[in-house]
Amino acid sequence: MIFAVLTGDIVASTDLGQAALDETLVAIATAADEIGTWPQVSVTGFARRGGDAWQMAFDAPWLSLRAALYVQACLRRLDKARASRIAIATGAGEMPGTDPNAAHGAAFTASGRLLDTLPAALCLDHAAGGAEAAAARLADHIAQGWTEAQARALALQLPPGSGPRAEAATALGISRQAVNQALWSAGFTAIIAALSALEAEECK
Repeated sequence: MIFAVLTGDIVASTDLGQAALDETLVAIATAADEIGTWPQVSVTGFARRGGDAWQMAFDAPWLSLRAALYVQACLRRLDKARASRIAIATGAGEMPGTDPNAAHGAAFTASGRLLDTLPAALCLDHAAGGAEAAAARLADHIAQGWTEAQARALALQLPPGSGPRAEAATALGISRQAVNQALWSAGFTAIIAALSALEAEECK
């Protein structure tokens, strides 16, 4: 099976305290569950790996960068200090059940190795290099500036097939204009354009 594999660890985890660290990892696990409901995703798994590390895998590799950005939005909406470094890889692998810790294959190995070499200031990268890595690094530069308000709107609009912004406004208890402003200032239009182009190319 061809997987997208995201391997991460929590930024500045020692500053969070155990309760906040657990909350952060629960938020990522919840995001993984949500990704499992996205169109064209039929297999997904999540597992913690040590104190502040985690790994996620799912069977729609073209959605890997979108999923990584969704995880960051789900963390940032908790508070602006929350983030994870995320190393993305795609490729063949085997995952018994829904446990990435029991998985094996090139994508799982590449994602773990990339995380081990990520510079401290970089929170997103792609093991494939080339255009995928360039897009991930540019997206990371944008995502590191997201505010909590922006992240709340992004978390509702990044999933594929998201409903209209009016629904997001209702869910957040704010005006549609406020949602539009949050998304515009978060770079959503450019991000979605880039994701759509990458995903269309990878689905060929």
